[in-house]
Amino acid sequence: MLEFYSVPALETHGMTRPGTLRRTVASARSTLAWVLLASIAGCATVAPPAPAPVTAPPIPATKEPPPPNVNLDGFPLPYRQGYADGCASAKGAERKDATRFGSDPNYRTGWQDGVALCKKR
Repeated sequence: MLEFYSVPALETHGMTRPGTLRRTVASARSTLAWVLLASIAGCATVAPPAPAPVTAPPIPATKEPPPPNVNLDGFPLPYRQGYADGCASAKGAERKDATRFGSDPNYRTGWQDGVALCKKR
């Protein structure tokens, strides 16, 4: 057996009352105005750019670094220099010899270890 459900007339939903469409358009305009205002206000609160990081000169390739708080006896000189530069970078301005960091694996590993260990302290 086939049964049909009744659908209420449009008059009960307010679709035929005069002014309903006008109020809906006014409400949509008001909402749009608030959305635009909020998006413009969000653009107005941009923070100033951060200053460029300060860098310090790295330890020269032939100079012995100052003694660290850990025992680095037995490590090669480039590792100890990288460790000293990395530790100094972790505590303040970045100190890294970019050329040696890219070409000398001992310096690079020492620098990375120095940054990692000195950040923890």
